[in-house]
Amino acid sequence: MSLVVIGVNNRTMPLDLFERFSIGEDLLPKALGGVLERRNISEAVVLSTCNRTEIYVYAEKFHGAYQDVRDFLSETARIAPEDFNDYLYAHYDNDAIQHLFSVTCGLDSAIVGESEVQHQVKVAWERAREEGSCGSVINGAFRRALEVGKRVRTQTDISKNSSSVAQACVEMAQQHLGGFENRKVLVVGAGEVGESVATSLVRLQTENVFFVNRSFDRAAELAKRVNGEAVAYEELNETLISSDVLLTSTASNSIVFDKTLLEQIMEIREGRELLIVDIAVPRDVDPAAYAIEGITLLDMDALWRFRPQTPLIRSNEEVAKARMIISQEVERFLEQQSARQVAPLIAGFRNGVEEIRQAELQRFESRLAGLTDEQRDAVEALTQRILGKVLHEPTIAMNEAAGSPRGDRLAEALRELFNI
Repeated sequence: MSLVVIGVNNRTMPLDLFERFSIGEDLLPKALGGVLERRNISEAVVLSTCNRTEIYVYAEKFHGAYQDVRDFLSETARIAPEDFNDYLYAHYDNDAIQHLFSVTCGLDSAIVGESEVQHQVKVAWERAREEGSCGSVINGAFRRALEVGKRVRTQTDISKNSSSVAQACVEMAQQHLGGFENRKVLVVGAGEVGESVATSLVRLQTENVFFVNRSFDRAAELAKRVNGEAVAYEELNETLISSDVLLTSTASNSIVFDKTLLEQIMEIREGRELLIVDIAVPRDVDPAAYAIEGITLLDMDALWRFRPQTPLIRSNEEVAKARMIISQEVERFLEQQSARQVAPLIAGFRNGVEEIRQAELQRFESRLAGLTDEQRDAVEALTQRILGKVLHEPTIAMNEAAGSPRGDRLAEALRELFNI
């Protein structure tokens, strides 16, 4: 059986296609159930962020798991497999562990070294445990991934002064406008991203910031942090009319700002330009808004283009340090996993042979009936010593080879030869 990860991301897949694979937090229980009901899968975690949707599974066969997950993604996005199959990536066994560790450390993120992804991995794992969809294999992998993430961020400068995705988007908007001075900023959405946006605006000492969220209390909480103002959701459109920039990232599964609405708002604004930064996946803003005169619309694709112009990518030296740590941790993890798997295998082997010894003694019971207690003890000791001699070399070889390809071959041979 293998740990397998299959997914899509917004680096290689067009955004209008990628966003269809997004799985909101409220849909995670259903998604986990949908993956686990597949024939070849026994454990699962679903990780869905603005950068990726990945399904981690423990499976009997790679090809069976690949097809199961592909079919699940097809049903989730309502897209035929042949229309997205070329965008899928898959890793299994050692490569799956390497990928998970790299994701958790922020090396696979739009902003290299960003720390939000570690929290996202933790939440995805916690939800899977709550739903009972993961067992010892996935639990061990994700537990170690979070430990590796902490080690990399402690022992390297990969995250030193690193921006989050939300902070990068604020900086992108600031650069586009030439600053926020005398600008009215409207933030829609008060989840984790909205909170990160608020933190970024505090650092920039931004004035005239307004927060809108379906939960007014949550909007008020964020507004208090930046000395801003919370606005009732019903007043969203009215507030947008007088704003200079809209930063939006809600958990909505559908468009919040459609083209017709934005056309009406721009008509009322009488030519005053509006910058919209939409970092929601799926998007909050109708992509057709690109064509509306006076609107500049920036989304996650724009962030990928903006990223190389910022000091967000850590130096090659720090990335190399991080990758070295990850390689060490992958090797260490696999060795420990193999050792854990070998111990019960060896115990099963020894118990099986001991059962044979006991059965043979029982079979010869009538012939041994005339022996004295002292002679019986001698037979017992003799057969145990012979058994110990026979088992010694295989046991040593299995322990020494644990975690290596040779160890895997020996383990498989032992299972097959002794039906363990």
